[in-house]
Amino acid sequence: MTVSQDTLELLRDRLRDFAEARDWTQFHTPKNLAMALVGEAAEVVEHFQWLTPEASAELDDADRQAVSHELADVLLYLVRLADRLDIDLRAAALEKLAINAERYPVDRAYGRADKYTRLGTDDDD
Repeated sequence: MTVSQDTLELLRDRLRDFAEARDWTQFHTPKNLAMALVGEAAEVVEHFQWLTPEASAELDDADRQAVSHELADVLLYLVRLADRLDIDLRAAALEKLAINAERYPVDRAYGRADKYTRLGTDDDD
């Protein structure tokens, strides 16, 4: 599944309308939105904080619903922040994916969780 530009633009426009209808744009500075984004991401983490890796992958319906709402909050703040900074989020994500593909070539990164700076190069062999 891919996220189309239309989907992100629709979400961006709905968020923009939502904020403008409430006169909240004045509060939606990049600093405030970034701080809100981090706060919401922390709320996602709270759901997993003391779970085993296995339990974290097998949430019950209530926990799964709660996590879905927190993830939605993260997405909404992210889209709103990108809007306020005039960043094409889809283009930025595709660009970053291409950068990561170069940083983590399959032949060196396969099955490894190392940061790209620790994968070595062909010259290291």
